[in-house]
Amino acid sequence: MKVTHLRKKDVIKSSVKGIDIEFDHERLATILGVPGRNGICEYIKEVWEESKYTKPLEITRKVANDETITAARRVKSSEMKPFQRFIHFLVMKNVIPRFGKRDTSSFMDLTYMDHLMTRRLVDTPRVMMRHMSYVISMKDHELPYGDWLTLIFEAFGVPLVIKKGEEPKKYDFFEDTFLTMCKSTREDGVWWIGS
Repeated sequence: MKVTHLRKKDVIKSSVKGIDIEFDHERLATILGVPGRNGICEYIKEVWEESKYTKPLEITRKVANDETITAARRVKSSEMKPFQRFIHFLVMKNVIPRFGKRDTSSFMDLTYMDHLMTRRLVDTPRVMMRHMSYVISMKDHELPYGDWLTLIFEAFGVPLVIKKGEEPKKYDFFEDTFLTMCKSTREDGVWWIGS
């Protein structure tokens, strides 16, 4: 898989089972059935700066459940309440999935967690493309977003064969009942995670 930068537009190109795949941000949004643009698209944040929507100290205190914290910092999952752990899990598995250490949130994790908890939009297609580009540039890493890749492959007519024993299990999905227990609401076909 290859990411091509064409002026202000990123394009991902690949060939899967002999079928050429090429998509940009807008096409990916359409394939996934999610809104594109108008949401946060921060990526690889090593320095956490305050902005209109990002208040690092406030977010750190909220996620760590500790108003006495005096400086923005990473937050361990053991410091989080169950709701924050659930949001952290969603970010680490679906927004910016990765391997390795998962018990401490990065600044990028905290930014996305805050946006999800406060119902601010995330530009999911653009974040996915940036993350794919980053992972592709590294050696010995699998492409993230396995569940989402299925939708992309189907949109381009790539024949997919599910081997026996690899079918998704019931516990691979969050059901409406679970989301309702997390005080989530559904508006216009979109689940909003409650706090």
